[in-house]
Amino acid sequence: MDTSKVATSNSSAATAKKPGKAGVVANWADERLGLGTAMKKNLRKVFPDHWSFMLGEIALWSFVVLLLTGVFLTFWYRPSMAEVTYMGSYDQLRGLHMSEAMASTLNISFDVRGGLLMRQMHHWAANIFIASMMIHLLRVYFTGAFRKPRELNWVIGSLLLLLGTLEGFTGYSLPDDLLSGTGIRAADGFMKSIPVVGTYMSFFLFGGEFPGDSIIPRLYTIHVLLIPGLLLGLIAAHMLLLVYHKHTQWPGPGRTEENVVGFPMLPVYAAKAGGFFFIVFGVTAMMGALLNINPVWKLGPYDPTKVTAGSQPDWYMGWPDGALRIMPGWETHLFGYTIAWNVFLPVIVLPGLMFTILLMLPFIESWITGDKRDHHLLERPRNAPTRTAIMVALMTFYGLMWAAGGNDIIAIKLNLSINQITYFLRVAVFLGPVIAFMITKRWCISLQRHDQEKLLHGYETGVIMRSPEGGYSERHLPIAPASAYTLTARDRDEMWTPEAETDENGVRRPGGRLSGLRARLNKTWYADNVQKPTAAELEEAHHHAEHEHELQAPLEGHSADGHQFDGHHAVEGETLRGSH
Repeated sequence: MDTSKVATSNSSAATAKKPGKAGVVANWADERLGLGTAMKKNLRKVFPDHWSFMLGEIALWSFVVLLLTGVFLTFWYRPSMAEVTYMGSYDQLRGLHMSEAMASTLNISFDVRGGLLMRQMHHWAANIFIASMMIHLLRVYFTGAFRKPRELNWVIGSLLLLLGTLEGFTGYSLPDDLLSGTGIRAADGFMKSIPVVGTYMSFFLFGGEFPGDSIIPRLYTIHVLLIPGLLLGLIAAHMLLLVYHKHTQWPGPGRTEENVVGFPMLPVYAAKAGGFFFIVFGVTAMMGALLNINPVWKLGPYDPTKVTAGSQPDWYMGWPDGALRIMPGWETHLFGYTIAWNVFLPVIVLPGLMFTILLMLPFIESWITGDKRDHHLLERPRNAPTRTAIMVALMTFYGLMWAAGGNDIIAIKLNLSINQITYFLRVAVFLGPVIAFMITKRWCISLQRHDQEKLLHGYETGVIMRSPEGGYSERHLPIAPASAYTLTARDRDEMWTPEAETDENGVRRPGGRLSGLRARLNKTWYADNVQKPTAAELEEAHHHAEHEHELQAPLEGHSADGHQFDGHHAVEGETLRGSH
């Protein structure tokens, strides 16, 4: 009798007779850290599946590409403003005096194997990182994914966008070429426009009068140490909150506020995420290899006497540059000091105000609507017309400011007057967002009405019916149950009713003074919204449809083309006509 497989212990835990070395180490760590239980639970966590959820992944993987390529570049880049004579491979600049930072950038581009590819991949990944964060932020806002309990994650995401923008600015300033030097010189002017403390801030950052000899080393420290550390911490917090709150999902059969319908982390999403990383990496590598970006050798080293009016920053810094260009030349002379409002307002105040509005959007909406419920199901943009219109208005403002950043290029390419373009944009940045808000809200309400018609009366088949009296009408058929469920899987809007300003004891309630404003904003927020039909309205519509079908039944026996294939039980997606 073989007794080798007979248990030698009455313990319920299965243990190996002779565990391997890896098993011993894993067991030792699990007994002290408890990783086994936590990992088992989280690795089987379910995530919903939708293409729009990959926008955040693009941002994550492009950041990983930034880290990988950035580490490569640090081996050869020298963050020094010491003047050297360039004697590298690029003949057109050989013998010129430049900073050591510029010389090392040229060395990476022409003398380090794979250096130019890494430089261009790094620059493209930075653009993709910021662009994908912007689009991901728009997806989150338009679908209502920022609502309770995810307000803090919205704030973290907005801070990531702000830090990513600053990281991009510090990054393209490091080569110390003609374009980046112009940007640093502009930043010096921006700081000096701040009343009282501006000159002190500039003196501290540059280590003296511009340009000093410390700005490149300090930007390098900020670029490779300070901001990346903050980004890593915020990304980790963003992902942890995502797991803790569980991922939002689109409405559909079987999906509620209490569950998540999708696939587990292992093995499905781990494989998907790994494959998606290589796609992002491959596309970035292809762009770095085939598409030239930031050719510093064509610009040469920084020289303030050679700056041209056509110099422009990277695209994500274009909107404050546009605000600067269209701002009137307002200045105030007070007690011997000059306050440059034409620089301070568009470059310092406006970006700060815009990011503050962005951070506060979830809290402003929650205060106006009075909605304190948890939300795990997403909303279609049309079902929140005011919210959608607000973001479209902000996008319009951003886009017009961004276009203003290229007013000189637009004037040259379209043979227009730059003064007329500037005057037009000064008016458009105020009227454009208002017009965009009104059009977007009415558009969303029209789409809501269209959905209601589909629910109550079915979808339009394109088949024209003729009654015995000679009248014509279009045949409608009921939509599929899954589509009907998706259209009705939303809450009805609940109007907020203000309480009395004082309680029964005559004591003023907290926030009582703002209750009137809040009530008006709440009424405006939900104005003209189309609510989903009630069960009674749906039942009445179905009875009406059945009655119409009974009246049309005698016509269905005719062999007229377009009617012989009409079926009483046909629904959305089924064929109405045969192939003939």
